[in-house]
Amino acid sequence: MVERLPLNQSQFQWQQAQRVLELLSALSYHSEALDSYLKEIAYGVSQLLSLDWSVVTFCWTGKEKIMASSLDLGEGEHVYSLHGTLTNTVVSTGKTLQVEDTQTQTEYGKPPEGYRSYLGVPLRTPGGKIIGTICSFCVQPRHFSEAELRTVKLFAERAAIAIDNYNLYQQQQDFNQALETEVALRTEELKATQAQLIKKEKLAAIGQFASMIIHEIRNPVTTIMMGLKALNKLKLEERDRMRLSLALEESDRLLELLKEILLYAKPQRLELEEIEIDLFLSEMLFALQQMPMASKREIRLIPLQEKVKIRADRNKLKQVLINLVQNACEASAPGEVITCRVTRDKNPDSIQFSIHNRGTPIPEEILPKLSEPFVSGKSGGTGLGLAIVKQIVNAHQGTLSIESNKVDGTTISFNLPVSSNYIFSQSKS
Repeated sequence: MVERLPLNQSQFQWQQAQRVLELLSALSYHSEALDSYLKEIAYGVSQLLSLDWSVVTFCWTGKEKIMASSLDLGEGEHVYSLHGTLTNTVVSTGKTLQVEDTQTQTEYGKPPEGYRSYLGVPLRTPGGKIIGTICSFCVQPRHFSEAELRTVKLFAERAAIAIDNYNLYQQQQDFNQALETEVALRTEELKATQAQLIKKEKLAAIGQFASMIIHEIRNPVTTIMMGLKALNKLKLEERDRMRLSLALEESDRLLELLKEILLYAKPQRLELEEIEIDLFLSEMLFALQQMPMASKREIRLIPLQEKVKIRADRNKLKQVLINLVQNACEASAPGEVITCRVTRDKNPDSIQFSIHNRGTPIPEEILPKLSEPFVSGKSGGTGLGLAIVKQIVNAHQGTLSIESNKVDGTTISFNLPVSSNYIFSQSKS
């Protein structure tokens, strides 16, 4: 025979159930507002069960973080060790724990100071993982009824789902961000690769066209020069001789321009060998000092002073240094010093060559474009010298940089990988 409850107790339970339903239905979860949602749960549990303090915690190996509290705990994160606590028992067993009096039941762990009774319910995700707890404390000893346990479990289920959804949401956000970053990176790499391919195709087309045109132009220019040189042997009036001399100079300049265009248009074919830097530079110093442009200027060499080898094309490396030192000499007045320095680069696997002069600085509007073809910072320049230098440096897997201002002068630098780390991928064809 079923025992009937007194009316007043039945009404109380009905009212309590109504309050539970009202609080549960009032809970509104959004992934962006997890803190306020969990705080509503902590307040709701404390209110329904007339508790002194309730918290929602998120737990991981050896640690717990209070996500929400019915009492004000102040600013900042509240993270604690689980070792020896009542909460640790709940998390490790995965079961609800109630302790009527923590002073007599000490085997489950220690409560916060000043509290005598404890109720802990695990937060279990739909997948069965324990991710935290709802913990409730009372100052006085207390027994929790089955109805009260069911109530807290209902809220624990809601809290677990909310935290799990929030974590999934954050993981999705992180994944989306990482994906966006990766897509942006790959897009930039693809653009750079496409630009390189287009540039190579253009250079190949220009090379074929330039080679054909240059051969067609160079032959008649050479014939013209032969005629001019023959005329130079005749006795001419001073005015005619000056015109003839100018024609010869311009013809020489035209042939030099054709030579540089052909050199720029052709792909850089490297004949690689191991080169000891300091030895190579000491051999180069005499040749640099004998250049006509170096007259009355001091070429000063500051070596690396350690035995380091690079894998490079000797002749092309000479071409780079001669071109850069010649440019530095042209920008400098007689008596000035041009410094060639070799140092370890910021990257320990490469070395840096720097050519410095204190001559007239390069105009700011030209500086970013100076290594592009047909851009020159000096009158009468072809604008191909630095473009060819950049091609040669890039073919060696190096980089070229130019700095120029009134205070420090002009420094043109390029770096090259040291031999042991050099990966050669240049086609031999």
